[in-house]
Amino acid sequence: MTFRKLSRLFFGTTLALAITISPALAQSSSEKLNDLLREGRDYVENNNYQQALLAYEQALTLDRGNSKIFSGIGYVQAQLGNYPKAAKAYQRAILLEPDNSEFYYALAYSLAKSGDNASAIEAYELAIKFAPQDVKNYIGLGIVLLRAKEYDRAIDTYYRILTLDPKNSDAKQLMGTALLQKQRYAEAIEFLEKAASQEPDNVLLQVQLANAFILKGDISSGLSVLQKVQKLDPSDYKVYVRIAKILQSQGKGAEALDFYQQALKVEPNAIQAQQEIGNIFLRQQEYMKAIIAYRRLTQIAPQEPTGYHYLGIALKARGREEEAIASWQKALELYRAQSNNTKVQEITLLLEQ
Repeated sequence: MTFRKLSRLFFGTTLALAITISPALAQSSSEKLNDLLREGRDYVENNNYQQALLAYEQALTLDRGNSKIFSGIGYVQAQLGNYPKAAKAYQRAILLEPDNSEFYYALAYSLAKSGDNASAIEAYELAIKFAPQDVKNYIGLGIVLLRAKEYDRAIDTYYRILTLDPKNSDAKQLMGTALLQKQRYAEAIEFLEKAASQEPDNVLLQVQLANAFILKGDISSGLSVLQKVQKLDPSDYKVYVRIAKILQSQGKGAEALDFYQQALKVEPNAIQAQQEIGNIFLRQQEYMKAIIAYRRLTQIAPQEPTGYHYLGIALKARGREEEAIASWQKALELYRAQSNNTKVQEITLLLEQ
C-alpha cells in the first residue's frame, strides 16, 4: 500500500472531525465558527486549499482549544504538500488531545513525507498504542520501516498485521519486500509462492515472486512468472521491458526485440525500450533500422546523450559522416553537462577519427 492510499484512509475522517465545535463557546461565536468550518470544508471539496487554510486559521481566532481545527489545518497543509507545517499542526492537535490515534497516524504520515523516518516510526507506534486493532497504523509503520531499511522490524510488523487480518494483501507485499531486501531469496520464494497462489490475480505479488527467482539466479522461473504477469496486466509496459531484458541476457535477441516493441505499443515514450531496440539493430548491423530507432530516442529524450551517441555510430556505418559528426557533437555537449568524463573522452576520440 502506498502513502497516497493510506492518506485517503485518514484524511476524510480528519476533515469530518474538523467541524466539531468546543462546547464552551458562546452561541454567536459557535455559529460563526460553524460557518467558517463549513466554508473550509467546501473549499477543500473544491480543491481550493489556500482559501480553506484561511478559513481554518480564522476559526482558530475563535477557538484555539479545539484540537480538530488544528487537525483540519494539518490536512490542508498536507494537501498543499507542506508536510513539515502539517506535522506541526498535528502536534498542536495532539497537545490538546493526546490519546487520539488518528492524530498520531496523521502526524506519522506527515513526518514520513517530510523525510523524518525515525520520528514517523515513533508516531506510528503511538497510533498503534491508542488503536491497536487498526490495521492501517501497522501498514504505515511497515512502509516507513522499509524506507528506513529496518527490515527485521518490518517483518515483525507483518506478523503483527497477520494476527489482525490474515488475508491482508498489503501486508504480504510488505513481507515480500522485506525478505528480498534482506536477500533471503529462498524464504521469499516460498512465502511469495504461497501468497501468489492465494491471490493469483495480484500483479504486485507476482512481480515480487519473479524478482525473487531472478535474484536467486533462477532466470527461467522468473521469466515464466513475468510472462504470467504480462497476461494479467497487459497495460504495464515495464513488464514487457523486464521480460525483454531477460531474453537478451539469454541471447534471444529476436524474441527480446518483440517484447520491446510491445512495450512501445503500450507506452510509446518508453525510453529504455526505444534505446534497446536501437542497440539490437546496431548489433545486428541493421544500420538503417538503428538510425530510425535512435532518432526516435532523441525525440523522446532530447537531453539524454546516449541517443545522439549511438545515432552517430549508426550514421557513420552508413557513410553519413557529416550527420554523424553533428550527432556526436550534440552528445559531447550533453555528456559535458553531466560531467561524464569517460564518455566525453570516448566521443572526442570518435570525432578525432
